[in-house]
Amino acid sequence: MILTELRAPADAFAEATGWTPKPEGLCKGEICVPAPGALSPDGTLDVAIAAQRLGMPVIHDQQHGVYAVGAATLAGHTLASAEAADPELQDRHGNPFRLSSLRGHKVVLVAWSTY
Repeated sequence: MILTELRAPADAFAEATGWTPKPEGLCKGEICVPAPGALSPDGTLDVAIAAQRLGMPVIHDQQHGVYAVGAATLAGHTLASAEAADPELQDRHGNPFRLSSLRGHKVVLVAWSTY
């Protein structure tokens, strides 16, 4: 989530992160994390409080006046789980190949671009 200030409309925060601000805290499905003081009566959210409670990293680029807020890390890990897309690629011989054919194996995906 990219912001110009650490206050955002609650619905925009929910759309960008999947965590819905409610009076009882920040909720995602059946999980709610208490976040006292995060949700204001006017419907805005103190993103600094929410990020701290959810373990979201926040980086400030002073030169450009923006903040970047990363994904929640409730367990202290960067990624609790990850599921890659399954595009059809070509192997080095030009044959069609899907990442899902490697399910259960560790995979390193290297991408390159000219831009």
